[in-house]
Amino acid sequence: MRTQPWKRFGALAALLIAVYQFLPENIWLRTAWQVGAGYAAVVAIVAGIRRIDPKDRRPWWCFAVGIGASATGAAASTLTSQVLHQTSYPSLADPWWLALYPACGLGLALMIRRRHPGRDWTATFDTTTITTGLGLLAWLFVIQPAAVSHDLTPLARIVQAAYPIGDVLLLAMLVRLMRGTGSRGPVHWLLTGSLTLFLLGDASWVVLTDLGLDAGTLPVTLTRGLQMVYLTAYTLAGIAALHPSALKVSERSAPRPPRQSAIQRAMLTLASMVAPAVLVAGVLQGTVRDRVAVAVGSAALLVLVGTRMAQLLRQLESQARYIRDLARQDDLTGLPNRRAWNDELPRALERARRHGGPLCVAIVDLDFFQRINDKYGHPAGDRLLKEAAAAWSGQLRAVDTLARYGGEEFIALLPGADEVQASAVLARMGAATPLAQTFSGGIAEWDGEETSDQLVARADAALHEAKAAGRDRVRTATPTPA
Repeated sequence: MRTQPWKRFGALAALLIAVYQFLPENIWLRTAWQVGAGYAAVVAIVAGIRRIDPKDRRPWWCFAVGIGASATGAAASTLTSQVLHQTSYPSLADPWWLALYPACGLGLALMIRRRHPGRDWTATFDTTTITTGLGLLAWLFVIQPAAVSHDLTPLARIVQAAYPIGDVLLLAMLVRLMRGTGSRGPVHWLLTGSLTLFLLGDASWVVLTDLGLDAGTLPVTLTRGLQMVYLTAYTLAGIAALHPSALKVSERSAPRPPRQSAIQRAMLTLASMVAPAVLVAGVLQGTVRDRVAVAVGSAALLVLVGTRMAQLLRQLESQARYIRDLARQDDLTGLPNRRAWNDELPRALERARRHGGPLCVAIVDLDFFQRINDKYGHPAGDRLLKEAAAAWSGQLRAVDTLARYGGEEFIALLPGADEVQASAVLARMGAATPLAQTFSGGIAEWDGEETSDQLVARADAALHEAKAAGRDRVRTATPTPA
């Protein structure tokens, strides 16, 4: 059996990445290895694009451009240092490396828009919270120090600040993709892993730079290990494009209730704690970095978390209402069920007691319903119940309530109607019964004193009288004995 392309590419790339750690100390050979890994991923993406629907190809073209630019940056860096002997910052490599962020960010944006065409405020708030927390770290430890550094030219300050800004924006798009609904197939995790490794590599260099270290002072094994992180990121993107699930990664997702995974909750918690942690660390060290930024970040995170909590409460209230309504609704007909009826009738009797006026309860039962089930099957019986419920509801007054009482029995609350008016309502219902079916009915007018159970019992007794008299008729209950 022939091995699938993504497996062959992954196996070959894994071998080349492993060999990279043991290459001779030759900068041209190492650069060729890095560029080759990047371009191989671009070729894999282009090959995978050919299988994808044309309307879903644009995100992948963006990923190919971003990875190709990043790989070209390695060649530009070596060319600048070894041929042009340029040591100033920024170099010719920086524009190529920086191109990764807008290209991949645009690819993620296009993919998100394709998968989730509508607005998802839940995902937006979560993404903004995480981005704000990490953006505060980027400002305090990279952007702000670069902005005030006297050792850098204005252009160098802009370039140095552009890297963390690009990382934060790329992370925001990645979190938005993860936070959205839709499938979580292999290609989704491969893309997530690829972009996460890019961010991890950048973060590692930022930490090392903040500690006063650079590539020239690090052990060779560590330097190559960090470079292998980028090579692996290239490879994962290529595997993602070749994987069969890439054909469906941009499919629009069906709406579903918002949920948070354990990883997402952990990310939100950590992001929310960034500002307090920075403040505590500054107090312990005797100095707080950029108090204004910490204050603004703390306020922004507080507002975002508060808004998110309010949103969660609204969601819980909405779900509670939905469950409550569902518990009071008949699944088949959509009418109120017996539980809803038992809640409504006592309230209706109390209103009638306060305001006066008649009130009737009517019970109807489809005649010979079991024969329909036996002859045509239960699906036919279910269709009759749904059609009858819809037809009867159309014959009621606006103040009336029809509920399914159980099986083929339905019960109607007719406030303000006496026996004559109730009989007229049931006559209209009988004429509207679908498929030439008939029903038997019983009507009971409230005497002003009896309980809801007693009233329903009298209507039920009248129903049984109608059945005993030959069905297809309505009987009125006898008055309650004085």
